[in-house]
Amino acid sequence: MRMVFAGRVIEWRGPAPFFFVPVPEEQSADVQQVAAMATYGWGVVPVEARIGEVTFETSLFPRDGGYLLPVKNAVRKPLGVVAGDDVSVEMTVRLQG
Repeated sequence: MRMVFAGRVIEWRGPAPFFFVPVPEEQSADVQQVAAMATYGWGVVPVEARIGEVTFETSLFPRDGGYLLPVKNAVRKPLGVVAGDDVSVEMTVRLQG
């Protein structure tokens, strides 16, 4: 399942800062439809994503009925992306099996 969406990078401060792009409601509903076939536990859903020219693999985190796309420093820094930036995301859910 492939999708494209735009979102604003948020910073979640915990023991260490983490950066995410919230997946919009419509795309989260699409992910939810295939989550059972894709998840490998704890509700996380493996994806391949692309922001700018950087492609990476990660897993969506379930949050408040939707999903958060983690954006690691290895992705953000080459693109100069910081919290508050709007980004365009191409994402493919990786089904298991």
